[in-house]
Amino acid sequence: MIDLKSLRENPEHFINGAKQKGVDVDIPKLIELDARKRALKSEQESLKAEQNKLAKETGPKIGQLMGKLKSASGEEKAAIEAEVEAIKSAPAALKAKIQSFDEEINAIDPQITEIHLRIPQPADADVPVGASSDDNIELSTWAPDWWDASKSFEQNKGFKPRTHIELCAMHKLVDFPRGVKIAGSRSYVLTGDGMRLHQAILRYALDTMVEKNGFTAMSVPVLVREEAMIGTAFFPGGKDQAYEVNETNRGGGQDMYLTGTGEVGLMGVHQDEILDEAELPKKYVTVSTCFRREAGAAGKDTAGLYRIHQFDKVEQVVIDVADEAKSRQHHKDMMGFVQDLLQSLELPHRLLQCCTGDLGTKNADMIDIECWMPGRGDEDENGSPTGEYGETHSASRLYDYQCRRLNMRYRAGGDQGKGATTICHSLNNTVAASPRILIPILEMHQNADGSINIPTPLRKYMGGQEKIG
Repeated sequence: MIDLKSLRENPEHFINGAKQKGVDVDIPKLIELDARKRALKSEQESLKAEQNKLAKETGPKIGQLMGKLKSASGEEKAAIEAEVEAIKSAPAALKAKIQSFDEEINAIDPQITEIHLRIPQPADADVPVGASSDDNIELSTWAPDWWDASKSFEQNKGFKPRTHIELCAMHKLVDFPRGVKIAGSRSYVLTGDGMRLHQAILRYALDTMVEKNGFTAMSVPVLVREEAMIGTAFFPGGKDQAYEVNETNRGGGQDMYLTGTGEVGLMGVHQDEILDEAELPKKYVTVSTCFRREAGAAGKDTAGLYRIHQFDKVEQVVIDVADEAKSRQHHKDMMGFVQDLLQSLELPHRLLQCCTGDLGTKNADMIDIECWMPGRGDEDENGSPTGEYGETHSASRLYDYQCRRLNMRYRAGGDQGKGATTICHSLNNTVAASPRILIPILEMHQNADGSINIPTPLRKYMGGQEKIG
């Protein structure tokens, strides 16, 4: 949520920001409604001041007039009685006017909120302008010594790659038909070493963030109230991607939603709280089951483990003071944690700078990390996939956009309840999302005979097992 004061001072900044992100939102209408609301508030406050003044003056005035009334007669008496009645009725008339202002303000508020929630955070000035993911820019690449990115998989390893779907079938790692039988399309059942490898990567990612990088492990709800989805800016724009649990029709108090990332629960922990500056930064990590409808998504990603409705994800979140330099440093650090993890797994990957049109509503900047997946891409003349990068991580810098919606603040200097408060800054990044991360692990570490080398860091989580198959 953007700061309305900043919007009033520089509306063009936010109008241009929305255009660059391809968001259709009527910012001039919001400015008009906001101005009308503030004018009504001002008039209402004037009436309340007059009401308070009358409350103080009414008693003495009526007392004086009642004293005169005792000796008055005829027209004079009638005039005094009329004046007393007018003084008595004046507060009621003012109260009715004040209430009418409340009614008009209450009618405007939902219109303001509806537009306000849809205004995106403008991208940082150093984010490239573009319309879609096609305009994203490669920042860097990394590969282990045994992989030459300029050569094909076959040139690198001496044999044609099997896709993760073929490898899963070969070693009974995933049962797709039974998953579909149970839950419909884009569903699966991890079996045997497939489930063990899935758990190994999640455990390795969580332990690394806690033991090596100093994050606090948290367990958070994945079934949340609508306020949590709005507060983290996944609603209203992404409501069609979330699974809704319609409790109101069943007599429940409110509808609930399944989260698509642990970020929602982690950010909701301190909603409506004032933190002590000395407690910051808060560095949290969680592992949670995530649910996404993937509404509208179609194409080659529908096969296999790449685009599915349910998965597990280790997510990192940082909450800190309102300092752009610190937010930028956290962003680099969080990406570094992920790069270290991917390098330890010997997975070739690249960093991709997202352009303005691919940032989403809430982000001032976002860097995607994509792993090389040999089983993706177009087919060559022999019918073998040529491979391509596939997104496995997204690192987002949000400044105060989420925290303003969540009413999450801090007080400088631990001022024991005194002094002004400031809206916090927040960031988030995937550490590992599985089973998607299994795609590059299986495909990059396969051998000519179809066996799969288990990356060294994961072996201790699989009882020392070195290979699958």
